[in-house]
Amino acid sequence: MNPVVRILRNAVTSLHAAIYRLTGGRIGARMAGLDVLLLTTTGSRTGQPRTTPLGYLRDGDAYVIVASNGGADRHPAWYFNLVKRPHAHIRVGDRAIDVRADTLQGSDRERVWSRVVEAGPGYANYQRRAKREIPLVRLVPA
Repeated sequence: MNPVVRILRNAVTSLHAAIYRLTGGRIGARMAGLDVLLLTTTGSRTGQPRTTPLGYLRDGDAYVIVASNGGADRHPAWYFNLVKRPHAHIRVGDRAIDVRADTLQGSDRERVWSRVVEAGPGYANYQRRAKREIPLVRLVPA
């Protein structure tokens, strides 16, 4: 990725997360047709906390996030972080929740993917563009 684009994307992500935190999720609470949470993972290489605003769907007591990376051919960094260290932290509005992550497979993924595309039709375009299956990650409160 172009270094200037990376810097701008990181700045926008940090600003979104800061505003979300400051307002208890009242500002920045929707993105791409989905409600937004803040996911904090532990960097797989750095060991440092990394926070990313992400759209989510509820699935029972769990939260499902989409590792679309804007339709890029590579999974987003936060996905690799969760694969290495599945324990994470989310903020939903003004609530802080410890979670454990697992990637949905098979019929579970198909069932939730149809809901994702219904809520945010742009995700279907991301899947067509990506040369990978876009993972859906279930975050279960710990």
